[in-house]
Amino acid sequence: MAKASAKKVSAPVKKSTAKPKATKATVNIEKLTEDILTKLKSLNIEYQLQADLEWCLGSYRFDQNASGLMEVIGKALVVLKQEQAKKTKGVTTTLLNSIEKALA
Repeated sequence: MAKASAKKVSAPVKKSTAKPKATKATVNIEKLTEDILTKLKSLNIEYQLQADLEWCLGSYRFDQNASGLMEVIGKALVVLKQEQAKKTKGVTTTLLNSIEKALA
């Protein structure tokens, strides 16, 4: 009898079903912007900056390009630091640190 040739069976390749991990900056940028916007509205300051944040947030949600949003967040950081220097109640160091971390 002739030997039957053994077929090499390769192990099936497992496809990853996990979603690709997004960076923390992209995950938190929307929430951070909403937090900044809420803070500015509660303090009743910088109405033009509020409008710019809303517009840039909508634009970011549409095209996922954060360049304009990051620029406006930088302006908000300056304003919120000035408010913290005035000892305005509600402007926390935690918020400012999270903004600086997102901009870095």
